Amino acid sequence: MEHKQLKSFPNNFLWGSASAAYQIEGAHDQDGKGPSVWDVYTKIPGTTFKETNGDVAVDHYNRYKEDVALMAEQGLKAYRFSIAWSRLFPDGRGEANEAGFQFYDDLIDELIKHNIEPVVTVYHWDVPQALMDAYGAWESREIIEDFNNYCTAIFKRYGDRVKYWVTLNEQNIFIGLGYRSGIHPPGVKDLKRMYQANHIANVANAKAIETFRGIVKDGKIGPSFAYSPVYPFDSKAENVIAAENAEEMNSHWWMDIYAWGHYPQVIWNYLEDEGLAPKVEAGDFELMQRAKPDFMGLNYYQTTTVKANPLDGVGETTMNTTGKKGSSKESGNPGLFKNVQNPYSETTDWDWTIDPEGLRIALRRIANRYQLPILITENGLGAFDTLEEGDIVNDDYRIDFLETHATAIQRAISDGVDVLGYCTWSFTDLLSWLNGYQKRYGFVYVNRDEDGPKDLRRIKKKSFYWYKEVIKANALIDRSSL
Repeated sequence: MEHKQLKSFPNNFLWGSASAAYQIEGAHDQDGKGPSVWDVYTKIPGTTFKETNGDVAVDHYNRYKEDVALMAEQGLKAYRFSIAWSRLFPDGRGEANEAGFQFYDDLIDELIKHNIEPVVTVYHWDVPQALMDAYGAWESREIIEDFNNYCTAIFKRYGDRVKYWVTLNEQNIFIGLGYRSGIHPPGVKDLKRMYQANHIANVANAKAIETFRGIVKDGKIGPSFAYSPVYPFDSKAENVIAAENAEEMNSHWWMDIYAWGHYPQVIWNYLEDEGLAPKVEAGDFELMQRAKPDFMGLNYYQTTTVKANPLDGVGETTMNTTGKKGSSKESGNPGLFKNVQNPYSETTDWDWTIDPEGLRIALRRIANRYQLPILITENGLGAFDTLEEGDIVNDDYRIDFLETHATAIQRAISDGVDVLGYCTWSFTDLLSWLNGYQKRYGFVYVNRDEDGPKDLRRIKKKSFYWYKEVIKANALIDRSSL
């Protein structure tokens, strides 16, 4: 769809940025915090790039006022951050840690003081290790009650000031990498356990949304989904069917539950035939159908291109966590689809497809299928940044990436999609889970690397000033003056 003139971004558009607790806070055992699964998993040799972990991260816990001041200088309208469950409840349940609750009180108040809308992510992958030890965390239905009690506590504590809430961040990623690929906690490769843990997480998500409705009367809540729209490699029917398979298995399987409370039938049939379908208890679907979200959170980084994959075809392979471009290999699901390189798109050093119009496609598909507003909760470029003499970081490649994606958002808005806001990933540089500190995403360079935290100095990149002008104008700008 071509437009004679693009619509403007709404006046109340939430130009924001985002982070996650484990990736920025550090202070892993400070003020009574208990260990999360990531505090334990990253200490296992060989799990992360150069054995990096989040013990210090970028020390946001002790430097949050400095970071919020930078957000205010940039003019951010919203800041999305996650709450560390084990900072509030060191054992995941039972006795609360008031010092942890107070930290988020202070952070929220500091944001509001600077007219920055706090957007809280309830869960960003860091389940308390105590719950993993007690019953396997997401593999047990016990977590539904524990998660709901944790949610109840934070809804009551912060709901008077926080009006936008994200329940589970990228459930498809933390479940898939944790139980299928085995490269995130708990490091399991078992599809039966994966689909069961995923169903339990769906029930927990729905229960939390229902609880929210009774506590935060004027707030909005929804999950955040890592969506990679699927393209067929070409118009061959077998590749089109492969794309349908991939879209239903990798996307509809999650978003249909969020929006409608039921699984796509074709994939359910496939899982039953394979003996992989999850056990569903009485009342599960009724609860999930009641708990429709207020918006769909969208984490968008890339699209996926697929071909047909025979029954004896390629399966799971190792992902690129080193930044050595071209080191990824084809992967897939035998009998369903295999992922291949899109010949029309460039890739990052981590072999992620760069496809700005894919964001427009993602927004269109979600809006058309689910009739929900969309909050873009993550979008950004992980890259090798160079700190030049004079504390300069010329990251024009990041500006190019964000500008083209913001243009795609404006086109989707012009198409009629209701987009609430755009939270880039990320505000400061941070720990990139398996990829260490070399993979930088932020507007603000943090002076540390895999060898240690150095002085953790905050340095504004060129992209910081670009985004500042975009927010000020509520529009894409002429970059010649930068």
